[in-house]
Amino acid sequence: MKRRVIVLSDADAVAQDAAKRLVTTIVETLTSKDHVHVVLTGGTVGTATLAAVAASPLADSVDWNSVHVWWGDERFVPAGDPDRNEVQAQEALLRHVPLPDANIHRIGDSDAYPSAEAAAAAYHAEISHHGTPQWDILLLGLGPDGHVASLFPQHTSFTDGAATVLAVHDSPKPPGTRVSLGLGAIRRAKRVWVVAAGENKAEAVSDCLAGNENYPGAVVHGTKHTLWIIDSAAAAKL
Repeated sequence: MKRRVIVLSDADAVAQDAAKRLVTTIVETLTSKDHVHVVLTGGTVGTATLAAVAASPLADSVDWNSVHVWWGDERFVPAGDPDRNEVQAQEALLRHVPLPDANIHRIGDSDAYPSAEAAAAAYHAEISHHGTPQWDILLLGLGPDGHVASLFPQHTSFTDGAATVLAVHDSPKPPGTRVSLGLGAIRRAKRVWVVAAGENKAEAVSDCLAGNENYPGAVVHGTKHTLWIIDSAAAAKL
């Protein structure tokens, strides 16, 4: 599936552009739907994007009561741990906007669940309870190894593509235990946006956009469109 690629000057420009697109798309989607389902990502650029949304005057135009927030993956660590994507999202965006707590669909932590499998099962149940939404917007960061969410190259997290939500053990990137949406769940999204910045991402960006299917980032796409927003350093090997 064809991807659109936008190359910007630096990481801040990537975050600002992604934030503007995110707010605009939420507002536009709510003109034809009662609710919008957004899947967030962690990482440096992903978190900066959320902070840019919070700082944007456009954020006041969003009906936050109609927004549902999910995550593509989460670190299976205690509640409140700064490694958790949810904690980073709270600090960057969620505590700054009037989003009802009932609309925040967190992946369970290691205080609440005895195993990553149990947390994955609970998250799957939460998704099912809300009608298995076709995500309106799904944000992804890209690792230097070409991973997205917690789907890693040559790892069972990626090769087992059937699960909607899966427990991830022995992650190549710490912390080693995680919970992630599976590939099929990611590709159910209408819009998949990948944000990446920095020269350490250039090799992975090049391989993914060349269609090297050994990399998870190469095979994620939206049913409506797929957008990569990257900076010039990450685009250096295109």
